[in-house]
Amino acid sequence: MTETTLRHGVGTSARRPDAALKVSGEFAYASDLWLDGMVWGATLRSPHPSAWIRSIDVGPALRIPGVLTVLTHEDVPGEKFYGLDHRDQPVLAIDEVRYQGEPVAVVAADHPETARRAAEAIVVAYEPREAVTDPRQSRRFVRHQPVRRGDTFEAEVVVTGEYEVGMQDQAFLGPESGLAVPAEDGGVDLYIATQWLHVDRDQLAPCLGLPSDKVRLTLSGVGGAFGAREDLSMQAHACMLALRLNRPVKIVYGREESFFGHVHRHPARMRYEHGATRDGRLVYVKADILLDGGAYCSSSPAVVGNAASLGVGPYEVENVRVDATGVYTNNPPCGAMRGFGAVQACFAYESQMDRLAEACGLSPVEIRVRNAVSQGSHLITGQVIDSPAPLAGMLRELEAMPLPGPLPEPLPGPLPDGVPEGLLSRPGGVSQTTHGESVRRGVGYGVGIKNICFSEGFDDYSTARVRAELVGGEPHVTVHTAAAEVGQGLVTVQAQIARTELGIANVTVATADTSVGSAGSSSASRQSYVTGGAVRAACLAVRERFEGLPPEKALEAFGPIEETREFRHRPTYPMDPLTGQGDSHTQLALCVHRAVVDVDVELGLVKVVELAAVQDVGTILNPQALEGQIHGGSAQGLGLALMEEIQVRDGRVLNPSFTDYLIPTILDMPPMQLKILENPDPAAPYGLRGAGEPPTLSSTPAIAAAVRAATGLRLTRVPIRPEDIALFENGEVSDDKRT
Repeated sequence: MTETTLRHGVGTSARRPDAALKVSGEFAYASDLWLDGMVWGATLRSPHPSAWIRSIDVGPALRIPGVLTVLTHEDVPGEKFYGLDHRDQPVLAIDEVRYQGEPVAVVAADHPETARRAAEAIVVAYEPREAVTDPRQSRRFVRHQPVRRGDTFEAEVVVTGEYEVGMQDQAFLGPESGLAVPAEDGGVDLYIATQWLHVDRDQLAPCLGLPSDKVRLTLSGVGGAFGAREDLSMQAHACMLALRLNRPVKIVYGREESFFGHVHRHPARMRYEHGATRDGRLVYVKADILLDGGAYCSSSPAVVGNAASLGVGPYEVENVRVDATGVYTNNPPCGAMRGFGAVQACFAYESQMDRLAEACGLSPVEIRVRNAVSQGSHLITGQVIDSPAPLAGMLRELEAMPLPGPLPEPLPGPLPDGVPEGLLSRPGGVSQTTHGESVRRGVGYGVGIKNICFSEGFDDYSTARVRAELVGGEPHVTVHTAAAEVGQGLVTVQAQIARTELGIANVTVATADTSVGSAGSSSASRQSYVTGGAVRAACLAVRERFEGLPPEKALEAFGPIEETREFRHRPTYPMDPLTGQGDSHTQLALCVHRAVVDVDVELGLVKVVELAAVQDVGTILNPQALEGQIHGGSAQGLGLALMEEIQVRDGRVLNPSFTDYLIPTILDMPPMQLKILENPDPAAPYGLRGAGEPPTLSSTPAIAAAVRAATGLRLTRVPIRPEDIALFENGEVSDDKRT
């Protein structure tokens, strides 16, 4: 093994092959796709959250010069419905629309502006009807999953609370985009930004009336995903237009259309009751979790399963009565988003642990340590934690981390010209809304537990093809999988594994496509586990054929060597539909956060001063990429805690833009202290533990707890808005905000 191989193998911060291109702006995203002779597609969407469609007149659109075709549901060549879990979503609306933004017709034209004008010219006669927008009033259920354990529901100390999580958007920077190219064999080649090539294909082919081998997908540059690209968006529409016209068709959503074109995080309403002994030992937990799935199923059943099985968090408790329910409404469809299901429950159960700590006279850390799971503990589903879970130690390490410096002194006024030193560190920053007179500091803690990989009996696997050969007299390896690189660094990890296992420095990771077996979805923090496992298995098979010779000698003697392998994690099982019991998860990951915030209690402004995190990752494959995942997950948790929410009123989205939908910027993200632990999971490749999602869980409740500590307010909803925390009315704390 050469020095170069060692320097860029597993355990090193190997450089991303796309890093320089992305920093310089030269990286080709799906929205940059171009082909001679291509035309542009656009989508007409419903303005109503619920309505009957009485007629569609495409004539006005067809009369516009440059318009080539207009398609409605009548032009769908195959099955008219698709879906991840349940095929309930129409390719184009048939006789009704169930949410604002539902696709009704698609247009192709010789220019994108012409296509958009043509879509607007289509005349649709709608008969609006009353929309169901309150999930508590819905009578259409996606899934109800109870968890039942024990029969003791009385305790010395009881705390109850009702909590709410708003609708969060994945807010990726690269909008939905793709290019469909008709093929000579009557099929279609689709170049697409997605998270799951094979499931896209398996949904598309029936709708296009084609066998799956005639629908070929190739991954294009993905500008972020976070779950929103698991579902189809423009894929079927572009392919239909391309096949109708026998010309390449490109569709790129604008930012506003992107908000309507993908699923979001499920809003949640939750009621919890925790019972404990006077010294803070949990006796029982009751929870009622209601998730708004919106108009169509998407991945809501899995979200409900996660919320139910992880609904009490990483705490030992013998008596549990949890009910998690997902319902249909006429709100925007909701599906996968980083940490799905577990994020919503985590905010509620961690808020409850803080209330319990106060009721028992304990610190937030102590209450969690006394109830923390460890190796050999069982979840509320009865599943035994059979790999290291050092939660109590993680909490003690977090508590011991040094706190940031003291609260800044108020600035003297009047302010000098320009930006005074220190202003950036105060709530409101350079907007100069405060000099620090009404700023209070708070510290809060959060703990999260997340399942890794797909659960509940899903056949979760990945396929890898590895080829070793001599190129220019030097050994070279090509790794080919269908795993989607969505920014998480998977391409880098695949190359690191190949270098480590084969001792060959020169590795190319081929573009992901459907010509190789499925790698599943780039979600559930699963790709390093399953695709990493598949690449390792294929490399080991290649190395075995070296027959003990060095790579150069083996390849000289035997010629190119190629092996394909599948990797599956250990089996999981569905939760019992009545009791919720069962080994539903293959791996679990823990992260704990401490947040320090400064709050201007008069203006309701929050500055997150610092985040500290301790996370167990099993084994570190790429230190720098791992740190980036923890920072990124924490940023999305901060957004959910303080600013990110799709505002939906009566089924209508009010803020479909990055002007009005706020996400954290570099000025909002604080410095972070990280402590990364390595307690290998014996069942996982290299002992690794998926790491991308857990920080998103624990950061939100930690920040909310810190704001509560600074203000003394209840704060049972995220995101926390300025009006929720402005304490004073006529110089006094308002009665309705007192704790």
